[in-house]
Amino acid sequence: MFGSKILEEVSSRISETIANSPAKDVEKNVKAMLGSAFGKMDLVTREEFDIQQQVLVKTRTKLADLEARLAKLEAAAETQENSAAV
Repeated sequence: MFGSKILEEVSSRISETIANSPAKDVEKNVKAMLGSAFGKMDLVTREEFDIQQQVLVKTRTKLADLEARLAKLEAAAETQENSAAV
């Protein structure tokens, strides 16, 4: 029990020291620089990416369905042409 109080106090003092140290300022500055750099890039969020991926899957499915339908229509048209020619 006594040891845990010492550990808690040491932990809180270390956290306090880090919070008041230049390391915290450096961390803030690095985060700000990275945020600025990423802001200038043309990046999308994971949510936007997932939505576009779902749209692409639906589009590919629709395209495959339309290609199959077109193949059937072309086959039917070819059959009609062949029977009309005979």
